Amino acid sequence: MEVNRGLLKQATDQGVLGEEQAERLWVFLSDHSKDHPRFHVTHILYYLGGLIAIGAMTLFMTLGWERFGGWGLLAIALAYALAGLALTEYLLKRNYTIPAGIVATFVVVLTPLAVYGLQSAIGLWPEGRVYRQYHTHIDWNWLLMELATLAAGAALLWRYRLPFMIMPVAVTLWYLSMDLTPFIFGKEDTTWELRKLVSLWFGLLMTLLAFWIDIRSRRSKDYAFWLYLFGVLTFWGGLSLQHSDSELSKFFYLCINLLLITVGAILSRRVFAVFGGLGVAGYLGHLAYDVFKDSMLFPFALTIIGLGVICLGILWQKHEQTITTRLRSMVPKPLRELIEKR
Repeated sequence: MEVNRGLLKQATDQGVLGEEQAERLWVFLSDHSKDHPRFHVTHILYYLGGLIAIGAMTLFMTLGWERFGGWGLLAIALAYALAGLALTEYLLKRNYTIPAGIVATFVVVLTPLAVYGLQSAIGLWPEGRVYRQYHTHIDWNWLLMELATLAAGAALLWRYRLPFMIMPVAVTLWYLSMDLTPFIFGKEDTTWELRKLVSLWFGLLMTLLAFWIDIRSRRSKDYAFWLYLFGVLTFWGGLSLQHSDSELSKFFYLCINLLLITVGAILSRRVFAVFGGLGVAGYLGHLAYDVFKDSMLFPFALTIIGLGVICLGILWQKHEQTITTRLRSMVPKPLRELIEKR
């Protein structure tokens, strides 16, 4: 539940809190949440500016930059990185944690450009590929850039421990899942089916890594968000693109998506619920347009099922405290602490 000024005003009106207590509580909550990302004008400006700067050196890099040559690109990336590190230190000393994390993230995303420039300068970069294609083309030649980015991200995370810096690490792991396939199996042996399987299992591993980090950091900041996002995206994408003519396997797909929704509810992670909901909607669409396309009863049955789910929610609300207490007593202590925090 989000506590806002209006809620505290209602508490004072009903005599739950005195006006002085409410004001002191509001100051305490404001100070406590100032370093947590929220939908405020200040934070919007932070992230908008940061994403524009990050995009300028990644997604929106123009072909004109190739004129600088390998050494020129390397020098520019290093100069930007040094300036970014200096600015990060400056902001941290003044307790501007969120903009410091954004600037440190900017430093991490410069790593592929620096590695690309170095490889081009010493003649190790193949013809026919330019840096701009790093974000649009699957190619095993990007692997060194990706591994260097992961190393730089890990080093700066160890130094600064700012959650937003996980974002380029998660994106790079996503890229790595696609570029590893032609490297391991050979370009000529890489099929669409193989890519989907690699995506599925790599995404599952990334999601499990996010869960492990979530458990480890349950008493501190949220370091798992971006890994959850790209892990579930990679896993669900690989799963949903699997082809099968068996209704049993399609029903199994439905069950996996229902499990995703359940996990999302337990961990309070919306990304699971969003993709799980899309999967359930896809399965219901399959039933409506393929299995029961000529049935008059299917919409009625689906309506009854939907109302039944709502009734289940009402029953859960009535007995939520008893059920959750029993369920939490059955799980390990670290997971219980994580659930209670969320």
